[in-house]
Amino acid sequence: MTTLSSKFIISAISQHLLLKPKISIMPSFLITGASRGLGYAWVKHLSTDSNNIVIGLVRNKPATEERLAADNITNVHLVTADITDFSALQEAASLVSGITSGRLDVLINNAALVSSPISRFGSVTELSPEVLEKEFLETFKTNVIGVAHTINAFLPLIRKGDLKKVVTVSSGLADQDIVVRFGLSTSTPYSVAKAGVNMLMAKYHTAVGEAEGITFMAISPGVVQTRKPEQTPDHIKGRQIKESKFREYAPDWKGPVTAEESVKLQYDVVQKATVDTYGGSFVSQYGNKQWL
Repeated sequence: MTTLSSKFIISAISQHLLLKPKISIMPSFLITGASRGLGYAWVKHLSTDSNNIVIGLVRNKPATEERLAADNITNVHLVTADITDFSALQEAASLVSGITSGRLDVLINNAALVSSPISRFGSVTELSPEVLEKEFLETFKTNVIGVAHTINAFLPLIRKGDLKKVVTVSSGLADQDIVVRFGLSTSTPYSVAKAGVNMLMAKYHTAVGEAEGITFMAISPGVVQTRKPEQTPDHIKGRQIKESKFREYAPDWKGPVTAEESVKLQYDVVQKATVDTYGGSFVSQYGNKQWL
């Protein structure tokens, strides 16, 4: 028979357990292509929260270390790998596992190869056979196959993570309806590769995402100014034509945003993303189909 005293003790213990704060594991993030542009902005943004374990995947580690030091960022880990080299990615995954105790919460596939000026401002009909083949092969190898290699290398760690999110940075130029509606005929190899990686995310969702509770998604960062634009007459003309198309789509568009501004928007979308809401989808930095 339980006495009044023992009831009091049990009640006190229960209250103590309820009030005791839960021990949470620090969320871990891996960003590919973290040495510059959007990738570096992701690293910089995530590092502002000391609760995060932030890891950048780079090809040039010394240069990235110098940049981090110049920005007084001391809580970022760097690992080296080219995303087109699966063996290097496996080695990187082993190093990341050591940093994160065998798990990974969020993988941001940011590393990508953009179009050369020739295809960036010219249509597919203006490319020589040699340039066409070279650019299609190179962009697809990096932007699709490289992403698949990266996901496969780090998927065992994602499966052990708490948040379980795989996010690939894509482009609004991969939206077929927008391309047709506004006559966006340039950046063909890049756009086609990004359309391919959007489908890749849908395939991962159907293969493992839905069944295992892993959110696979693609997100457009918007039009981002990641480097100083070249000022040759051809480059200026090409940008003006492309930007006129953008303003036709979004009359109130103010022009390119900074990498930091884009990442803040993307982060908000990624943070709220779940398998049910965004699994296998391709959305904008606003979490919808508004690309600008």
